[in-house]
Amino acid sequence: MFVSSLASFGKYWIFIAQVFRAPDKWKEFFKRLVFEINKLGVDSIPLVIIISLFIGAVITIQMTINIVSPLIPSYSTGLATREILLLEFSSTMMCLILAGKVGSNIASEIGTMRVTEQIDALDIMGINSANFVVLPKIIGFVFFVPVLCVLSMSVGLLGGWIIAEFTTMISVEDYVFGIQSFFNEWYVWYGIIKTLFFAYIIASVSAYYGYFVKGGALEVGQASTKAVVSSSILILFFDVILTKLLLQ
Repeated sequence: MFVSSLASFGKYWIFIAQVFRAPDKWKEFFKRLVFEINKLGVDSIPLVIIISLFIGAVITIQMTINIVSPLIPSYSTGLATREILLLEFSSTMMCLILAGKVGSNIASEIGTMRVTEQIDALDIMGINSANFVVLPKIIGFVFFVPVLCVLSMSVGLLGGWIIAEFTTMISVEDYVFGIQSFFNEWYVWYGIIKTLFFAYIIASVSAYYGYFVKGGALEVGQASTKAVVSSSILILFFDVILTKLLLQ
């Protein structure tokens, strides 16, 4: 198993070396880049909004229920909701969710191209298929994912505000004061920086599994599953490393 993992690790970096080369036709590259930004990034906006809205609301409810001590100020609910969203949910948890949506999409699309011999056709025509197919996906997703991260932060806080506005669990004034108190701008940048790394992991690992599919439709499905699982594990692993490096 160790030898197989080591071989896959080397194969991945050889694949990445093929991907990150200058495109043969820049005009075609930018056309595909815009298409991938729209497909992988813009199409993920509804999912991000729905999940962040409800998670922000749930965090606010849970914080309000559990913070019952008279020694803890009432605005702590807003503060805790903000810190959870900025530090962990809108970066790590959101990327784990996107690994399921975007990662499986990339792996299945490229895997289908492989089993239907479209990638072989590109190679026969003298085109760097890895660069042509994969590079726009990686750059497009990495470029747009900070937008999704900031959107998730904003919508999550909005979800908490809705709870404050339409229930009696916490006053709007206390909630707003909480999300404004002791604000550290670096936490926003910390979340954005993490999502850049996670977006690269999702796109590149999923493309790797899709690109080297062998077989038919069954193997494409298996590659999609492996892509999501591997991406999720790597996201959690690098979450620990980046947290140690960026917040120490």
